[in-house]
Amino acid sequence: MTTRRFLQLDVFAPRPGTGNPLAVVLDAEGLDDAAMQAIARWTRLPETTFISAPVAPGSSYRIRMFAPQKEVPFAGHPSVGSAHAVLEAGVAAAIDGLLVQDGIAGQLPLRISENDGVRTIAIRTPRASVAEVVIADDARLQPAIAGWPLGTLPPALMDGGRRWWVVEVADEATLRALTPDWDAVAMLAEATGAMGVFAYARSDGEGYQLVVRAFVGNGRRFEDAASGAANAVLAAWLDERGALPGTDKRYTASQGREVGHDALLELSVDEHGDVWSGGQVQTVIQGTINW
Repeated sequence: MTTRRFLQLDVFAPRPGTGNPLAVVLDAEGLDDAAMQAIARWTRLPETTFISAPVAPGSSYRIRMFAPQKEVPFAGHPSVGSAHAVLEAGVAAAIDGLLVQDGIAGQLPLRISENDGVRTIAIRTPRASVAEVVIADDARLQPAIAGWPLGTLPPALMDGGRRWWVVEVADEATLRALTPDWDAVAMLAEATGAMGVFAYARSDGEGYQLVVRAFVGNGRRFEDAASGAANAVLAAWLDERGALPGTDKRYTASQGREVGHDALLELSVDEHGDVWSGGQVQTVIQGTINW
C-alpha cells in the first residue's frame, strides 16, 4: 500500500452540505485502472478523481474521473472540484488566472477568480451542439414528460459529450413539484443514447435566474444534485436560441433542493460562444488514503 493525499469536497456549494460530493486522490501515480475503479467503487460518491503529474505541454495536471461503475470521460463537478483540490494542496498554481487540466476530453482551461475572499472556479466545457429539436408530443419524448406544463422553448436533444434532453417547464413551482416517471425516462435515455431529461424553468428567486432538475435514466435512475456538464449544454441551447437569462450572458442556476441539496451553479457564455460552468467548492475532509 501507498499513502496518498485524499480529500472529500462539496462542489457548487455556497456552504458545506449543499452541493455535489466528490472524492479526490492526489499523488495518483502507480495506480492502475483496476485500482482506480476499485477506489471509486469504495468511496461510493458520484465521482472520484485521480490527479497525477502533467504530461501534455501546457497542462497543470493530469486527471482521470471514475464513477463507481465506470470511467467518465468528462464531467463538470469533478473538474471544478479537482481544480480546487490542486490549488489547496499546492500541486499547481494558476497562471494568469487559469489552470489547465488534461484528461480524456483533452486540455480544458479552468478560470479561477476571487471576490471578497470567496474563490469561484469555472471550467470551459466541451462545445455542445443541437442534435434534435422536437415537438412536445414526439413519440419518444412524450411518455417522459406527460402531464408537464411546458414553457416557451421546444424540447431539444443536446450533445456535449453526454447527451441530454432539455425541456422547459412553465414555472419554478411546477418544476419543483414534478415527480418523474422513471421507467419512461429510462426508456427515452436508452432509445436516444441520452443521459435523461434536464428540465428547467425561469425564476424570480433571489440569487438565481433558473431552476433545474436532472433526471438520469441511463443505467442508474436518480436525480443529480448538481451537474456542471448538464447545465453547460442547457446554456449552449439557450444561447443558440437567444434566450439566456441574467445579464451579459451570465446567470446562476439553482439545483438539488428536491434531493436534499441546495447547489448554485454559475454559467457564462464568452465572446467565442464557449460555455463556462462553475461555482464555489468547500473542503469537507482532508487526509490520506492507503491503497
